Amino acid sequence: MRQTTKLIPATLLPVVVAIAVYGWGVRGAAARGGSASAAGTMEAAAKTVPAGAGSAGATAAAARDPRLKGAYRFDENGWIYVHLEGSPEDIGFQHGYLLAPEIADALKGIELEDVHDTHHTWAFFRSAAENMLWPRVPAEYQAELKGIVAGLHARGEKNIDLWDVVVLNAFQELPGYYVPWYDAHHKKATAAHMTSPGNCSAFIATGAWTKNHQIVIAHNAWTNYIDGERWRIMFDIEPTHGYRILMDGFPGVITSDDDFGMNSDGIMITETTISQFNGWEPNGIPEFARSREALQYADSIASYVKILNKGNNGGYANDWLIGDRKTGEIARFEEGLKYTKLWTTKSGYYTSANFPSDPNVTKFETTFNPNDPETSPNARHKRWLELMKQYKGKIDARLAEQFESDTYDAYRKRQGPDQRSLCGRNDYSAHGVKIWGWGPYYPGGTIQAKVTDSAMAGKMEMFAHMGPPCGKNFYAKPFLAAHPQYDWMKPVLRNMLLYPWTEFQSGEAAKH
Repeated sequence: MRQTTKLIPATLLPVVVAIAVYGWGVRGAAARGGSASAAGTMEAAAKTVPAGAGSAGATAAAARDPRLKGAYRFDENGWIYVHLEGSPEDIGFQHGYLLAPEIADALKGIELEDVHDTHHTWAFFRSAAENMLWPRVPAEYQAELKGIVAGLHARGEKNIDLWDVVVLNAFQELPGYYVPWYDAHHKKATAAHMTSPGNCSAFIATGAWTKNHQIVIAHNAWTNYIDGERWRIMFDIEPTHGYRILMDGFPGVITSDDDFGMNSDGIMITETTISQFNGWEPNGIPEFARSREALQYADSIASYVKILNKGNNGGYANDWLIGDRKTGEIARFEEGLKYTKLWTTKSGYYTSANFPSDPNVTKFETTFNPNDPETSPNARHKRWLELMKQYKGKIDARLAEQFESDTYDAYRKRQGPDQRSLCGRNDYSAHGVKIWGWGPYYPGGTIQAKVTDSAMAGKMEMFAHMGPPCGKNFYAKPFLAAHPQYDWMKPVLRNMLLYPWTEFQSGEAAKH
């Protein structure tokens, strides 16, 4: 196993650089190295579970039920790889059937969070799913969602119904976008202070900024560790209509939702949320449906933006980074509700870390302060600019992995990881991130990372790291003992381990 080229030593730079270095292996290797703290998990990480994992009867049932034809799953280095194919109904059924235990488990976590954080009941969210979201979901995805429920029921999870699954699909847009709008419009006396999430660090570069003048795109996902430990699905979706998709995702959700993926026509996407965004359109199309449709059907940057913005409901407002490997062009699409802006280039870069860039979005649709250097989005923005300047013309997938593992706090000018580093660990921070409602030591931060480039996207490949690529393993029991203010999470908060970077490709089978 050969090692990545190390970054320039800190002593040779005006700005300190200290980024974890990972191995770079060959196709078919179980892993390409990992952080030192992952060493204890390497043996377990390399084990692969055959299709139908979790029940001996699942494999036998797959042979009998024609709806499961061609579908399979296996486990690899913390990820669950799932191949789904066919009609919307079949894709949904395969999803629900193969991931039934994970979906049931994910729902427990989401229900606990939503009820605790918003001061609303689960019945409130189910009503929103049935009466507001469902009528506006396109028919293709209604069929897929119904298929998920059918698959769940076929595996014995009969207590989960369609409205539970729709709430699960909207778990990124209902609490932080719909709930604040609802509470304000209904003057709810006991309203919780809810704000849109501010999660993730990402970039896209092309032309003069990259080593081979082709697109490089990378993303690490930030969220609380309840969701993060479960955000481990690698979806390979081959639909009857539209393009094939490779994306990471969450059990039971039809879109990536932290949004890193590609399609077989060469469209590559990722995003980060816009911090402190305010806005909701109850008559709009849910974001989870719009983003899935865009990745499935877009054949250009322009068509991706058009599909994504059609019926915009303001939910999960993001800065989208988009690349087209056919042309080498990249884009940044900032999607507010009332204001949107698109930037494009064939030689340059766009970075994203939960800061808005369009003055209209910033002024009229957020309460974000772009001039506060201490807050996480601005500190990470500064760090991205430093790295893009230092490595112009050298950026490739190996460097992208290191960028997404970066632990330098550009505000404090010291090593982290902490709440301000590109690879963030708020569970290490006595300060927290006030603008997101994350208190001191709140268990949240980077939970996984992904990288691809034009050459890999041509083969529908990516590298992915389950668990934060910085810091150490997270252990729930000692954490809760040290921070009892988060004891309400105890039923669903689990250990989150660091695994090595691993290569995934559309159509691959278990490596072992």
